[in-house]
Amino acid sequence: MSKQSVRIAIDCMGGDIGLAVTIPAAIQFASQYDDVYCLLVGDEARIAEALASHGSISRDWYQIVHASEIVTMDDAVEVALRRKKDSSMRVAAQLVKDGQADACISAGNTGAWMAISRYVLKTLDGISRPAIATSIPNQKGGATLMLDLGANVDCTAEHLLQFAMMGSALASIVDKHPSPSIGLLNIGEEVIKGNEVVKQASELLRHSGLNFYGNVEGDDICKGTVDVIVCDGFVGNVVLKSLEGLAKMVASMLREEFTRNSLSMAAGLVAKPVLNRLGDRVDNRRYNGAALLGLRGIVIKSHGSADAYAFGYALQRARDASKHGLLAGINEAIQNLRLRLEAQNDETVAVDPHPESAL
Repeated sequence: MSKQSVRIAIDCMGGDIGLAVTIPAAIQFASQYDDVYCLLVGDEARIAEALASHGSISRDWYQIVHASEIVTMDDAVEVALRRKKDSSMRVAAQLVKDGQADACISAGNTGAWMAISRYVLKTLDGISRPAIATSIPNQKGGATLMLDLGANVDCTAEHLLQFAMMGSALASIVDKHPSPSIGLLNIGEEVIKGNEVVKQASELLRHSGLNFYGNVEGDDICKGTVDVIVCDGFVGNVVLKSLEGLAKMVASMLREEFTRNSLSMAAGLVAKPVLNRLGDRVDNRRYNGAALLGLRGIVIKSHGSADAYAFGYALQRARDASKHGLLAGINEAIQNLRLRLEAQNDETVAVDPHPESAL
């Protein structure tokens, strides 16, 4: 293993499919990038067997790290966190904490992965709660980064400010936006719209020094109005699942219409190149890999039903986040925001409009 290699700990056992997805994806990923080293975490015998099924494979890109337990998709967080202390999830996160891996990834139980990662790695200074962030394709040909997508159902205005700061850092460092625009998801663009938490968050964001665009609505996600959209985890998760459901419904309807009769099938053949290009643009597999931001380590969550193609994109996100210094970038963003807020507070005290109140 080269000293410059990005070391990624992969929970090979997690997800709806497990080894049948994670091993082929890891093999393909390592063949694409010569600067990665994979720590394949899970049942050693089963991983070795899965690798052997792909023929003769060089050992210079991976190491098997044994874990005796598996967190299932149905396991409660308490079970995953307290009873399965040698799970592939727990061992993968521990490898990051111990400095043996630069990033870790799992397609397993989202709640368990968040709880284990937070317990093992802890949150960064200045961050109250981690958030789940992922990219959603937009009509401009790029993607809109959105967070939180389910880690925090109830949020304060300060939490939303922290999400915006972390999302800005992620978009700037990994997605190469020099000054990412931030939108606050709301039921209208007007400042007076929204509940009290959203109104307070809007006020904080306006004075944060971030590139705050203002309130945005649901249709702005796919329009690509801003680079980053912030909301609480309840709203974010509903939006994400709704978009996924809509995409599946449209794809199903198109198939039905183009196979309705012989004329429709002929039209489908003519339109196939266009449909294929459209499918590539909106293929959510290309955007697989949500970052769990705010932790003392790079943690990526793959969709549980991801195939090898989609899991490969999640691995790429882990590599990119590590190579481009995501953790250092978020830490710097936290410190800069803290300094700006402290300076604003000092100015407020220095220009006290009611000096007699101090008498």
